[in-house]
Amino acid sequence: MDGRGRWLDNVFVERLWRSLKYEEVHLKAYADGREARAGIGRWMGFYNDQHPHQALANLPPMRFRRDRGEAVDMTPRIEVRGLDNAGALPTCPQPQPQQQAA
Repeated sequence: MDGRGRWLDNVFVERLWRSLKYEEVHLKAYADGREARAGIGRWMGFYNDQHPHQALANLPPMRFRRDRGEAVDMTPRIEVRGLDNAGALPTCPQPQPQQQAA
C-alpha cells in the first residue's frame, strides 16, 4: 500500500470483520480450526455471491462488479495450509546462509 486511501480501506475491512463476527463466528461453536476454516469459507462465499449490500444498490459484491464490467480476480495470493508452513510467510525470519570456514 502506498498510504493513499488507507483510512477508506480500513473502513471496509472493519465492516467485513464486523459482519463476519456477528453473522458467523459468534453464532457457531467451532470444534477446531478445520471446522472454523470451512464455516468461514462458506460464509465468505455467501457474503460475496448472495448477501445484498446497501451501499451496492442491494446487490452482492460480485454481481455488482460484474454488472459494471469490472474484472474480478478471485485468485488466492498465498496458500496457507496450517501453521507448519510458517516459513513460507514473508513475515517469518528467514535463516541466514551459513558461511564455510576457509
